[in-house]
Amino acid sequence: MPSRRALLYMPGDKWKMITKSISLGVDSICMDMEDGTAVNKKAEARATIAKALKELDFGKSEKLARINAVGSGWEKDDIDAVLPFRPDGIVIPKVESLEHVDWAAEIIETAELKYGWRINSIRILIGVETAKGILNLKEIASHPRLDAIIFGGEDFTTSIGATRTKDAVELLYARQAVVVACAANDLQAIDIVTIDYRDIEALRIESEFGARLGFSGKQIIHPAQVEPVQTAFTPNDEAIAHAKRIVETFEASQKEGKGAYSLDGKMIDMPLLKNAQKVLERAKAK
Repeated sequence: MPSRRALLYMPGDKWKMITKSISLGVDSICMDMEDGTAVNKKAEARATIAKALKELDFGKSEKLARINAVGSGWEKDDIDAVLPFRPDGIVIPKVESLEHVDWAAEIIETAELKYGWRINSIRILIGVETAKGILNLKEIASHPRLDAIIFGGEDFTTSIGATRTKDAVELLYARQAVVVACAANDLQAIDIVTIDYRDIEALRIESEFGARLGFSGKQIIHPAQVEPVQTAFTPNDEAIAHAKRIVETFEASQKEGKGAYSLDGKMIDMPLLKNAQKVLERAKAK
């Protein structure tokens, strides 16, 4: 599973923006045929994304294509246009049921067999953005093809009739629900977009809070958001050093036949060991 600290959306019909995105060192680039593309530009977006997948070197950045929602009437043309050029993953927005994921999984597996690609080599990421999607998370998150769940805060706010606030308190329950579903199924959880891309301080605060909630990364919409988000979702040197000490001392403690033990005045046991191990796993993406 690749690192997805920062997932950058690029309008699928904007060739220059896509070509610029590959120079940013961002973890994931999601070329968008859905909300980022006007209705009269859908066909152009399909052709542009196919061209990008075929011709551009994305380097270490994951290359994703977001199709329109299942049931929109555009989704089949979208996935058929980009799949032959082998994106790293397909993003399905506004997923509300397991059947939405099944639909894409069957098409992707057919393509993998047709082109001789390894089964499950093309990942599926989904957007959960409605009240119904949140309520059905337990079933949706169990799909074996799934790699990550992306929480859409703006659409969810509309779905429940809430008022969007800067501190996003109205989204807390749904954000935690996504994190829990992902943790239970070994998936990555991708947090909300900070819409005001000029407010870097608000982005930093929101990113750090998302990381504390347990998210793996965050959606972004502007190049200026890349570095603050990557920093927030990457353990710093102090956190890494502390995690290493826990792992090393825990191993020594076990050899001495001890269970819980004290380190720097704090009790260390198995849950803290597991958390330290997760910190070191995230640090590998530095």
